Amino acid sequence: MAKVSTDVPAEILLAKRVQEMVMNDEEPAAQYKCRTDKDDAEDDNDDPISSSPIPIIDLSFLSCSEAGEVATEQELVKLKAALSSWGCFQAVGHGISNILLNEVQRVAREFFGQPMEEKQKYGKTVVDFEGYGADPVPEEGQSLDWSDRLFLSVKPEDQRNYKLWPTDPESFRAILEEYTKEIEKVTGMVSRAMAKSLDLDENCFLRQFGERSQLQARFNYYLPCKRPDLVLGLKPHADGTGYTIIMQDEVGLQIRKDDKWFKVPKNPGAILVLMGDQMQIMSNGIFKSPVHRVLSNAKRDRISVAMFYTPEVGKEIGPEDGLITEESPALYRKVKDYADVHIGYYNKGLRSIHTAQV
Repeated sequence: MAKVSTDVPAEILLAKRVQEMVMNDEEPAAQYKCRTDKDDAEDDNDDPISSSPIPIIDLSFLSCSEAGEVATEQELVKLKAALSSWGCFQAVGHGISNILLNEVQRVAREFFGQPMEEKQKYGKTVVDFEGYGADPVPEEGQSLDWSDRLFLSVKPEDQRNYKLWPTDPESFRAILEEYTKEIEKVTGMVSRAMAKSLDLDENCFLRQFGERSQLQARFNYYLPCKRPDLVLGLKPHADGTGYTIIMQDEVGLQIRKDDKWFKVPKNPGAILVLMGDQMQIMSNGIFKSPVHRVLSNAKRDRISVAMFYTPEVGKEIGPEDGLITEESPALYRKVKDYADVHIGYYNKGLRSIHTAQV
């Protein structure tokens, strides 16, 4: 990532909000400019769904006893292959209704569409995570993301800070609570399916996540940008989560594989399940935590909602015992609160998975 310099401190830019800059028709400041790869231009063309290599997994085959043994086994093989190579898949048959998915997008768009003074009621400081605004200030020389965000803890329920949950739109709280319950069901399905794909006890990963596993919601608003050739909605990184479940309304998210960027296509009703570093650790490196980013766009805005699924606070996690043999020794040591380590490296534009390696 290229180093930049400017007379405007990052704290001021973050406090100002990207949406405010767009409304004022301002050019992106130097701290937002990070794209230097000459190959990026050819990656910006929209790909049709039919040509996208991002794997698609039907979770209904993995959660329904009536699916049939052969169909279930075939989908488990596909799942293992997807997570071993791509580290992600588009999930269909997940059980979340299109009506609810559309409602989540609606309340998100209505919130971001409000006047700035209304959104500022839920504003956070430049060092906080929860609330409305951008990520905490990165280290000197690291670029800023061209997006506005609302970050909320949603599970465990006693960790919710309802003062930061918007009251306008009025249905926001009820919709997010309902969506959280549905995502909890999906994490159960996915965690069990991943374990079965590795011939492990189906509840082994759920035990590692713990009874008080965490879910955090991040509503992302990617605004039009005058210089999409220089600015990213979200800089390249891998997640420090167990895994992340993402809903997007338009194309923009990209996955890095074999030194190339691949767009996650718009697939109505599908959600993306993306492995984080902690799942790579628990699977002893079999499942990959992919680097990904979000493009900016000169013409349209975009909404996405990411649900970060992470082990409970203070819970030690490590490679599953059933995956450790003399031929396949542990590649990672046991770690605790890895997400805290991850964010320190993320703010420097670095990965942190090496800190858990044996």
